[in-house]
Amino acid sequence: MSDANMVIYLKVWRQANGAAEGKFVDYKVDTVSPDMSFLEMFDVLNNELVKKGEDPIAFDHDCREGICGMCSMMINGKAHGGQLNTTTCQLHMRKFKSGDSIVVEPWRSRAFPLVKDLAVDRSAFDKIIQAGGYVSASTGNAPDANANLIPKTIADIAMDAAACIGCGACVASCPNGSAMLFMGAKISQLAVLPQGEPESAKRTLNMVKTHDELLFGNCTNHAECVATCPKGISMEHIARMNREYTKATFSYFEPKNAGGAG
Repeated sequence: MSDANMVIYLKVWRQANGAAEGKFVDYKVDTVSPDMSFLEMFDVLNNELVKKGEDPIAFDHDCREGICGMCSMMINGKAHGGQLNTTTCQLHMRKFKSGDSIVVEPWRSRAFPLVKDLAVDRSAFDKIIQAGGYVSASTGNAPDANANLIPKTIADIAMDAAACIGCGACVASCPNGSAMLFMGAKISQLAVLPQGEPESAKRTLNMVKTHDELLFGNCTNHAECVATCPKGISMEHIARMNREYTKATFSYFEPKNAGGAG
């Protein structure tokens, strides 16, 4: 082995499907470059497994640029490995030492059923987004740039909330399996803007209702979600979501007996 290579010992969760029994399996990877990302190290391992005629390890990935939120892994008990503002695909092997043992697991949440090995079904997030509905927008000519004046402080809040990539680290890290940091960010990014006002009450009520129906837990302010969020989403968005929910509860009522006699 050259000085440039590292030896890494992995303990990886293997499970054929959600109904099968799972277990940790030990692997040794002795051709790891410090410049590899964590996912590239898994690529090397899977190539070796395929050459041996063994089943490669299933894991989610797509852009590998910290944008898509697919690379969901618990690494040594921490979502995405625990490096500040870093997704698994952005985590490099130089953060480890040659000879290190690393435990890798999937997200653990009843709302994210396991598909295979390290891959889980996170479509529950899509259902929360769908429950939020739409934003009303004019379909006429493009408005003048200054027609809707938005203070920079408000625009910054919306952009910070919109940075959420929906990776699910907040759910996997929360002892309650809550998705309120994710949902708070998605509600907050529209709630502070004038474009999001017309449907704000209905959006908030529907998203919270869907969140609870999908068996996500409640927030009890452990703040593990914030500690492991790769995009640094603030708990302020959970607070804003709670305010929006309280306001919506008292101000929004579905029309009753529509079209009936007065």
